Amino acid sequence: MSTASLTIDLDALTTNWRMLDSVSSDRVETGAAVKANGYGLGLGPVAKALVSAGVRRFFVAVAEEGAELRRAIGPDPEISVFSGHMQGDTDLLAQHGLTPMINSADQLVRQFETLPGQPFGVQLDSGMNRLGMEPAEWDSLRDITMSQEPTLLMSHLACADEPGHPMNYRQLQTFRGMTDGLPVRRSLAATGGILLGPEYHFDVTRPGVGLYGGMPFEEARPVVQIDLPIIQTREVDTGEAAGYGNTWTATRPSIIATLAAGYADGIHRLLGPKTKLYAGEVACPIVGRISMDLITADITDLDGYVPDSLSLLNSAQTVDILADNADTIGYEILTSLGQRYARRYGALT
Repeated sequence: MSTASLTIDLDALTTNWRMLDSVSSDRVETGAAVKANGYGLGLGPVAKALVSAGVRRFFVAVAEEGAELRRAIGPDPEISVFSGHMQGDTDLLAQHGLTPMINSADQLVRQFETLPGQPFGVQLDSGMNRLGMEPAEWDSLRDITMSQEPTLLMSHLACADEPGHPMNYRQLQTFRGMTDGLPVRRSLAATGGILLGPEYHFDVTRPGVGLYGGMPFEEARPVVQIDLPIIQTREVDTGEAAGYGNTWTATRPSIIATLAAGYADGIHRLLGPKTKLYAGEVACPIVGRISMDLITADITDLDGYVPDSLSLLNSAQTVDILADNADTIGYEILTSLGQRYARRYGALT
């Protein structure tokens, strides 16, 4: 094939969910965040696999994602929408049985006026200063909100991937101060929060990146493999260059492979200088600049063997290694994956 292949191991995904679910007590419900097209891996297949594993509560970013998810998984699981009840969302929320996580007084009024009696949750700002009601606003609206019986109160941790960061405990205390004693389920922990310990779990957890094989869940099984087909190979003499800008020059007689993928496929240009491609266990460094559709790699150390493809993302070079090489995070690597990949759902090789 002339396009790169993206293999997604749904069994590994559900195994990761079960492991994160086991961290909490039996009284805690473990949901799943599947926003951004299931973190780039395909919303429908990802969500259906998680439903089969036991997930009954999903979280998405916007109502349009929620509508797509509802079509994929049917009427029963709860789908919470982080952006709340935006202007123009009313019909989508009603038609697809979505639960908006209300973020402001304006959204609260919109919910009560247009969808009275329909399920909703509330997002509270415990210190991240991003989404949700701040403590003073919540104090003024708490009684009227609780009279309408919200299904969930939630907040989000800013520094959960840094276990020793003082912000974690500060937010925990703020969230408790805003919600203790209220007769409603609570949620504070995504993947990082789950790993901080039981006091962060409350009633519902909502793992995201850990399901897909990313840090800070160190025990996660790899979920994704990317294999890039070799289009052409050539011999390059000492002193010759490869790629745009002559940024790499051969220091020995080399065999250079040109592969069918590039930054249009979400393979960031910054990956080039530090990243390798793999033929089995043999690492072949990327040489020259990553361009829109092509990557060049030095396969000299394969001693004349030319495979059909080289692997970019695998058990040896994880999503977080790639993220470090590009000075970013695993979330961005996954959600940047382009549309040209030949996607396959099955076991990784």
